[in-house]
Amino acid sequence: MLFNSYPFAFVFLPITLAGFFALGRRSRGLAIAWLALASLFFYGWWNPVYVGLLLASISFNYFVARCLHFLDTTPLAPHRKLLLTLAVGANLGLLAYYKYTGFFLRNLNALAGTHLAADIVLPLGISFFTFTQIAFLVDTYRREVREFNFLHYGLFVTYFPHLIAGPILHHKEIMPQFRQLDTYRPDYRNLAIGLSIFAIGLFKKVNLADGFAQDVTPAFKAASAGVALGLVDAWRGALAYTLQLYFDFSGYCDMAIGVSLLFGITLPLNFNSPYQATGLVDFWRRWHMTLSRFLRDYLYIPLGGNRKGTLRRYLNLFLTMLLGGLWHGANWTFVAWGALHGLYLMAEHAVGARRSRAPSPGLRPIWTRSLATAATFLLVVVGWVFFRADDLTSGVRFLAAMAGLNGLGSPLPPQSASDVTLLLQTLGLHATPLAVLGIAQYLACLYVVFCLPNTQAIVDRQRYLKELGPRPTSTPRLIWAPSPTWGILLALMTAASLVRFSRVSEFLYFQF
Repeated sequence: MLFNSYPFAFVFLPITLAGFFALGRRSRGLAIAWLALASLFFYGWWNPVYVGLLLASISFNYFVARCLHFLDTTPLAPHRKLLLTLAVGANLGLLAYYKYTGFFLRNLNALAGTHLAADIVLPLGISFFTFTQIAFLVDTYRREVREFNFLHYGLFVTYFPHLIAGPILHHKEIMPQFRQLDTYRPDYRNLAIGLSIFAIGLFKKVNLADGFAQDVTPAFKAASAGVALGLVDAWRGALAYTLQLYFDFSGYCDMAIGVSLLFGITLPLNFNSPYQATGLVDFWRRWHMTLSRFLRDYLYIPLGGNRKGTLRRYLNLFLTMLLGGLWHGANWTFVAWGALHGLYLMAEHAVGARRSRAPSPGLRPIWTRSLATAATFLLVVVGWVFFRADDLTSGVRFLAAMAGLNGLGSPLPPQSASDVTLLLQTLGLHATPLAVLGIAQYLACLYVVFCLPNTQAIVDRQRYLKELGPRPTSTPRLIWAPSPTWGILLALMTAASLVRFSRVSEFLYFQF
């Protein structure tokens, strides 16, 4: 079920919310059971067959966690590591079967000339609920888990605001909230803030992200078909995808946080204005923050982190990003994207080590920060080309077009003496009011991502103060308040979104 759909907004969400608080007055257990069942229904709306897979995964991991906890006080304690290894291997094996079998067979066919095939449908959210449960198992092994309530655990994994596309939850962030009495009582401030955040996220997805798709698909399809794109068409396609992915994922994160707040549950921040980053390290602290945290805590640090010398640190960085890229999808383009970001991080750490020993260049901080942000954004755009491309060849072909190797493309013949018209025609754009509006849309959205605070900084900064950082990111005029002005603005944004619900549009991160 999609957040941006009539069944969710007008049927599922109101009924689930009303039932949760009505049952919460009588019994917390009943309220949790209701929300868990509703979450399973939400997941099963896509394909009921995979509800069984999800329940089997939950039951298996909960049983293993209980065994890890029990064995800690028995003579079999030394075997806990073996049990953990087998359980993590089972989780990764399940993920590999559904996500990478087709990838493996395609490459085997290419190498060996075979014609093997497997008709496997990738269950939605399998990467997210698998990683969530692996983290729970590892933390149980580390003796960091203190609660073993199957109902709470089941809801922790299936909780519908995060189930399909994250964030990747940590048990200590969510499970304690289920024990608080206030969670089961409607809080009107939470309701107001949650609906406001949801409305902003919905507007981002439906009115901004989906609007850029019309420039993304033709450009990348042309590159995949071998068409020599012009410089303008290539950059327009790359920037369109860069903005589409930004507003799509940002919109989902906002909606997940907003919906969860309606139930009194605070989700961790997962998106913090990443295009305002001043370096690739900073970017990964802002983009898909819970995935970055998972990769750091459960992959980079166990590999040795930065504790085994500089070369090993760089290798660990590269391997972490390489596997992080492969996590996103079974395609060599994702491997290339992960490897590219691994190289970015290695280079940034190397440059940072030298810069710490070198004198300051003397630039004013605002210029230094602006140049760093622009350079980071450019590197990220290059990476997104591989992330979106159908294959490595079309990705390289697309980058060649962006470098101008194919020229500007074929400009339209002059139709007017207007300077603006001639400029648009030189850039290969139609000199029509619609084209001017399109350029204005790009400029406005670039201003939003570079200059404006994110949704949480505007609406609920105090709740996410630690994650947002110490820098001021809001101006008084942009701070949300329960006022008629904000009410009218959010109502207009919601209305503009609702009229577009007739077009079914999944979130980009659903495929990962």
